[in-house]
Amino acid sequence: MAGKVFTCKTCGAVATEPGHLCSPTEEMATCAYCGKNVPHTKHYCKGKMEDLKYVCEQCGRLAVSKDLLCKPAEVPTT
Repeated sequence: MAGKVFTCKTCGAVATEPGHLCSPTEEMATCAYCGKNVPHTKHYCKGKMEDLKYVCEQCGRLAVSKDLLCKPAEVPTT
């Protein structure tokens, strides 16, 4: 996203306008994966896509390790 990014403190939703969120903030977060300050915690770091090896069969979330998912399965390779 270019420009200002607002994150909801309640649910983590991201928007370019604060009026679309219930508790908007412009505060930066620190990514636990790469350590960079980012507008929200749900960002993709350079190189992270190559490290995503698992997918949750329940919600579709991708992760780098099984223990981060409730119903993990290996990402299918083509």
